[in-house]
Amino acid sequence: MAYLQSNIPYFKCWVRKEYTHNHEKYHGEFIHAMAIAVTTMPTRCLSFQMIFTGAETYDEEDEPNVHGGAMWARMPITALVGDTPLDEWPEPMPVWAAQPWDCSSRDHAVYVLDRATPCPWLAKIDGEMYPAKYMFTVDYTNNEIADDPAQHKQSHVMELLDAGPYTGNIVALPNNRVRVTHPAWFETGEGAPDFRPSQHIHYSKSDLDYTLDVNQVFDNLYAE
Repeated sequence: MAYLQSNIPYFKCWVRKEYTHNHEKYHGEFIHAMAIAVTTMPTRCLSFQMIFTGAETYDEEDEPNVHGGAMWARMPITALVGDTPLDEWPEPMPVWAAQPWDCSSRDHAVYVLDRATPCPWLAKIDGEMYPAKYMFTVDYTNNEIADDPAQHKQSHVMELLDAGPYTGNIVALPNNRVRVTHPAWFETGEGAPDFRPSQHIHYSKSDLDYTLDVNQVFDNLYAE
């Protein structure tokens, strides 16, 4: 279980340049990078280890490449835009929209939900559903919030594909803000599922009948 940082399925992206200069200038400018790892800190959004490529200078003969190979740790998710050709750069998103629930623990795992990967997802952003490209999931443990069944949240990291002014932004949403689509496997539902978060923790000794007849549990191959 990772504590400080985990490798991720790396992805190319653009970084809002003001994040590299203490938000003092360069607003509206972007520099190219690869996101290669992730960090999770409680009460903060996901943050990423970046390697800058300098690709923004490749077509500019007079512009020196000063960023290629430079690194940056803990770049917030709100700084990232997918490396997808766009007519216009997407508007910045508030953190509550890009990642509605902060990371709940430093202890985390990164994995790809293979069965849910080759299909578009739907992402709920500010009350509207938009198509999104799923990349990977971050999950959390070893914290009273992360391990509470009523509070546990995963972070599914995605790129918004057709989300109006937010198209291209990278987001991290929990299960109750996403929907997987795949017409070959199932018909995608509409409206809110009839779910309610569980308030229960299930374990072998939680049932009263355990105390009435413990032989039910110890009835193994060696019992008479």
